[in-house]
Amino acid sequence: MSDKTGTALRAATIAVLVENEAGVLARVIGLFSGRGYNIDSLTVAPVDAEGRLSRITVVTSGTEMVIEQIKAQLDRLVPVHKVSDLTLEGPHLVRELALIKVVGTGDHRVEALRLADAFRARVVDATTESFVFEMTGNADKIDAFCALMRPIGLKEISRTGAVAIARGTSALMG
Repeated sequence: MSDKTGTALRAATIAVLVENEAGVLARVIGLFSGRGYNIDSLTVAPVDAEGRLSRITVVTSGTEMVIEQIKAQLDRLVPVHKVSDLTLEGPHLVRELALIKVVGTGDHRVEALRLADAFRARVVDATTESFVFEMTGNADKIDAFCALMRPIGLKEISRTGAVAIARGTSALMG
């Protein structure tokens, strides 16, 4: 992957530990939009028992220089405690949750269930004409499942976006 000038682009999964207060997410998004950076995925949720801290996971892409600028600018935001580029800092896990609605009858239903089993998708709702499958995995796995469901009767997809965590003993908190 490269930009218009041929400079190599890389994907980055960045974890940001922030104070859980009003306006923080808007400031993070503003940092990206104000500078023309793209957000491929964004998730945020409280992560401590007291609800004082939230973890933001951002998936973005850019040149090495752009990614370094993003991390430096995130680190300068007042409520930010820590910025971690999981992509560079070693082995990490990335998962996404998707709810996938498939509508069909007869052989299409049988095929949808067969594929769901192969992809370890769970049926969380069923009617005589539809299924809603719940699936977790990386984006490629979910994309592949959805591509196979399209000709069967894929009607709707809802995805959480990526959540990520370092493997081993390193941690964003503490």
